[in-house]
Order: sequence, then C-alpha cells, then structure tokens
Amino acid sequence: MNNQTKKHSSIIFAGHFAVDHIVRFKRINKPSLGGSVSFCSLALSKYTRNAMIGIISHVGRLNFNDSLLNKIKNKNIDLRGIKYSQARNTNFVLDYFNHARTLTLKSRSPNLDFNDIPSEFFNNPPDIFVLVPLCNEISHEYVTHILKQFPNAYIGIDLQGFIRKIDEVGKVTYVYDTEIIDNIKKIIDIIGDRLILKGSEEEMKLVAGECEDFESVMAHCNEYDNNGIYIMTLGEKGSMLTKKGEKILKIPAFKAKRVIDETGAGDVYFSIFLHEFIHSDKTWGSAKEAAYRASAAASFLVEKKGTSGFKTKKKILNRVKKASYIT
Repeated sequence: MNNQTKKHSSIIFAGHFAVDHIVRFKRINKPSLGGSVSFCSLALSKYTRNAMIGIISHVGRLNFNDSLLNKIKNKNIDLRGIKYSQARNTNFVLDYFNHARTLTLKSRSPNLDFNDIPSEFFNNPPDIFVLVPLCNEISHEYVTHILKQFPNAYIGIDLQGFIRKIDEVGKVTYVYDTEIIDNIKKIIDIIGDRLILKGSEEEMKLVAGECEDFESVMAHCNEYDNNGIYIMTLGEKGSMLTKKGEKILKIPAFKAKRVIDETGAGDVYFSIFLHEFIHSDKTWGSAKEAAYRASAAASFLVEKKGTSGFKTKKKILNRVKKASYIT
C-alpha cells in the first residue's frame, strides 16, 4: 500500500447507542451495549493508535445505565459529542435462531441534531464522517449540514438505519417503502464522489429494487451519478465492492475458529476498511487490500460475544497472510 498519507487519521461515527437485549435459542442474556457507534469505535481503537476517533450520539437517561459506556470511556475515544437528555434510550431485542434474527425496537432516543455537535469537532474537521444510524435518527437535513461543514471529508454511510421500517409495535423489517428509499437515494446523490456506502445483501437488494443477483446489485450502484465506493457484505459469502469504471471486487470471508456472535461484524468490517482506505493512495488496488483486512477483522469478532472479539492490526494481518477462506 502506498504511504502517501498522513500518519494519523480522524474519524467521527454518528448514530445512536443501543441497549441490546439478546435472546439466543430462547435464552435471554443480560443487557449489553450495542449500536454501530460502539462496535465501530471500539474495533478501530483496538486495531490502531493512528486514528483520532470521535462519537456523536444522543443518550436517553431514563433507561440507560451509564456503566455500559465504561468500555468506551477507557479507550482513547472522544465522547464530547454525546448529548444526554431525560428521554428513553434506543433499546432493541435481538432474537437469534439458526443464524437468523428478528429485531424489535422497544424505545428510541431523540433524533440527532446538527446543532448539538461541539465546536471542537468543527475546529478539527475529520477525514471521514461516518453516518451509522440505527432507526432513522439521521435526517436528510442533517446530512446536508455535514456536507457543508466538512467539505473535504469522506462520508461513510451504513444503510441499515436509513432504510429500516419500524411498525407501531416496534418490529423492524426491510420492506420496500417509497418514501424511505427515495430519501436514501437523495442522500446518496448529494454526497457525490465522497461517498463510501456499506450495506448487507438484504439492504443493498432493497435499495436496488428489482435486482436479485449480486452482479446486478453492484451494477445498480454504478448508475448513480458519482464515483463513490459501494460495499455489499455477504456474511460467509464474503463481500463485494464496486466503483464506477473499476472491476467489481469479490472479497472472501475468512474462517473463524468458531462462530459465537455475529452481531456487529458489518460494523467492524466498515470501520477497518475506512481507516485503511483513508491511509492509502485511494487506488482500487488499495481498496482491495483494505477490504481483505476488513474481512479478516470481522472474522475475529464473531468468535466471541458482544464487543470482546476485537483484535490488533498485527493479529489481523497474520490472518490475512494465512489466507484461510470460507469456500
């Protein structure tokens, strides 16, 4: 990888923290800290010391135990972007069975407000501003303000929290909703060439509409009027990346020693990819190398419960070198 990069990168993750109540094979586990801002920031802080990491979020104190944040408070992560209010926090029930899950939203923190971002974040603008909502807490207007305030930053988008449909009892589904899909497409359009978007197979297919096979989904991404990078994670089938004018990259999944908990694997992949890409020469070859490292990092996470599966860059590079893939 080319070394024409700064030694330290700055990255901000914006979205809700969640309290996850995980049910696995009808066995209820004690509440744990969830949300992409948690998994992304913790994974990156373990992976490297060459990243300045910040979080922007809104925590509802009414049903949030502050001790859940101890793991993050003990890391070199800037938490000045967290706003607290006397509201209920975002809480999910995740019911797993045979590698599938149902997701139910029990309560929800208030939307993120651009005016709540502390001035320190404006004085030291990030290289990457990553939007990782859980339940539509980031609006089109919020994204517009981010683009104006940070004109030189790459913008990461995790599809999940932009396109989830939540019914009156909190059940979370992925169904085609014209208003929701139109909104994310407008966000993609206004971000333009600075976009790095990640979604699961289900999420990417939903946005692509009628597309069923992977190649068609990737082709749909290239129909947008930008030169952004689009990533589709496929679990044990690996991942795929596309960019207009470049050959589709097919990245294998690495073998894990065991699979205990898949929660947050996509978040780990995304955070490691973004860090590696921003430290590269931004060529498509560098994107491929970053994706292999991201895939290896995700394979470690699933080996342990919750936020215990993060590894150092050295260990991840060793797994990349061994090239033991799921076939």
